[in-house]
Amino acid sequence: MNAVIYARYSSDNQREESIEGQLRECLSYAEKNNLKIVNHYIDRAFSARTDDRPAFRQMIQESEKKEFSIILVWKLDRFSRDRYDSAYYKHQLKKNGVRVISATENISDGPEGIILESMLEGMAEYYSAELAVKVRRGQQENALKCRSNGGVLPLGYCVSKDHTFEIVPEKAAIVREIFTRYDNGEALQTIANSLNKQRLRTQKDKEFRVSSLGKILRNRKYTGEYRYDTTVIPDGMPRIIEQDLFDRVQKRLDQNKRAPGRAKAEEEYLLTTKAFCGECGSMLVGDCGTSKTGSVYYYYKCAGRKRHNGCKLKPIKKAWLEQFVVETTVFRVFREEEMNRIADALVKLQSKEDPVIPVLEAELRDCEQKLQNLMNAILAGIHTASTKEMLEQLEAQKEDLQLSITQARLRRPVYSKDEILRWIMQFKYGSLSDPVYRRRIIDVFVNSVYIFDDKIVFTYNFKDGTDTFSLKDVSAAIYAKSSDIADSASP
Repeated sequence: MNAVIYARYSSDNQREESIEGQLRECLSYAEKNNLKIVNHYIDRAFSARTDDRPAFRQMIQESEKKEFSIILVWKLDRFSRDRYDSAYYKHQLKKNGVRVISATENISDGPEGIILESMLEGMAEYYSAELAVKVRRGQQENALKCRSNGGVLPLGYCVSKDHTFEIVPEKAAIVREIFTRYDNGEALQTIANSLNKQRLRTQKDKEFRVSSLGKILRNRKYTGEYRYDTTVIPDGMPRIIEQDLFDRVQKRLDQNKRAPGRAKAEEEYLLTTKAFCGECGSMLVGDCGTSKTGSVYYYYKCAGRKRHNGCKLKPIKKAWLEQFVVETTVFRVFREEEMNRIADALVKLQSKEDPVIPVLEAELRDCEQKLQNLMNAILAGIHTASTKEMLEQLEAQKEDLQLSITQARLRRPVYSKDEILRWIMQFKYGSLSDPVYRRRIIDVFVNSVYIFDDKIVFTYNFKDGTDTFSLKDVSAAIYAKSSDIADSASP
């Protein structure tokens, strides 16, 4: 008589050995009762309180082929802990000529067996409900002690033997790189493409996407804040990101969220997300108006004023402001002492350890350990339908990781100070009338621009502190250079 074995374990508290024990008991029962095992169906880390289990559903579906007549389980609670689900699927199996047998619970086929089976299923459901209450209570106790309650860990953390959080240095370096690069003005898609090109992976071993980077950048646990359900404990876990960096990143995320249409605008506003109202702190947004003659004027306007928050900052002409920002930045950057300072800083930065290679090496060690565990299981006689597939996947992953490590070691060139200076000099000789050149100058070197009624305050990416310019002096200087710019001055 043909039979299949269904095995399951439900949580991180149970291990792969739980499956091995169930298979051993079921195989022993099959041998004693002359049952021919034709397949194994195994669900790992799935609760029996739900029928949403891949292998379980596959088994029910394949019972329609009538290639087996018995489903062998270690105990009935492996099949289901929900009486409704148990009755429903057993009825469906009965129509296909299949019945469920427990390898360790002696249940007869007569009327008394039906009562016993019902009682065992009821006890399993009660146990499951009681366990849920106990688990919940235990999780709350864990939370008060800042311990892990399971689930997917944030990138950069692992759990110690006493269930507290610890930092994984090589992966924490990736988190710091993501925060730093976004704080320095890089787009999320650019960062994701760069990390994927280096074959780095998320905590779920997937490629980085804009959405996964957004979750990392919004995760307050990186500042050391422990969170579980309603429990929040400051400094409850190791800190990876400093609070001021985290706050700057949140501010930029909020700004970009409020300005999603910049790339779609017919007229490109180069200072969007970098220009702010000095009076109320709101971001300046692009706006336009048409004169009686039909001419269109473009300018920056305080978003707070547009929302009628009481701000009185006047709109400022787009061409006028962008011209001044680009010219001033070029003047500030391309001085010999400033270029040398930037080049020296970049040379020093190159001497820091590449965070990519340690991460790849750690993943390679983990892959090799999994391969060793799988080989040990095969030598011990544990073999399932998925063993060969898992072995091939791990071998392929190992080869990819070894190739990535080799490429990472070859790919990271070290630039001299002269080469860096030549790269900086490419910005010096661009045309101020070229929109692409103007965009590169602003994106690379300008951090923020605050507009007041009587002054403009700059903050640079390349220079500590701020520079302040009188709006009256700025207008006079630009008027002297170009009457066209002056004609489009602030309304």
